[in-house]
Amino acid sequence: MKEVQIKNNVKVRRVEYGNLTQGDLAKLVGVTRQTMNLIEAQKYNPTIKVCLLIAAALETSIEKLFWMEEKV
Repeated sequence: MKEVQIKNNVKVRRVEYGNLTQGDLAKLVGVTRQTMNLIEAQKYNPTIKVCLLIAAALETSIEKLFWMEEKV
């Protein structure tokens, strides 16, 4: 099996959506601001539940926020 990395553009969508802060989005999703910071920094892979909640809060699809890339 190929090694892959999970990538995201949560920060870009969060700012485009309404210039929400990490704290604002974290509150909507039910996680801490620190967790949201780690997700945006791609240092933490959230559960599918959190991914779906983020997508719903930002009114977009999960596929537009998260994707896989082969590790180089």
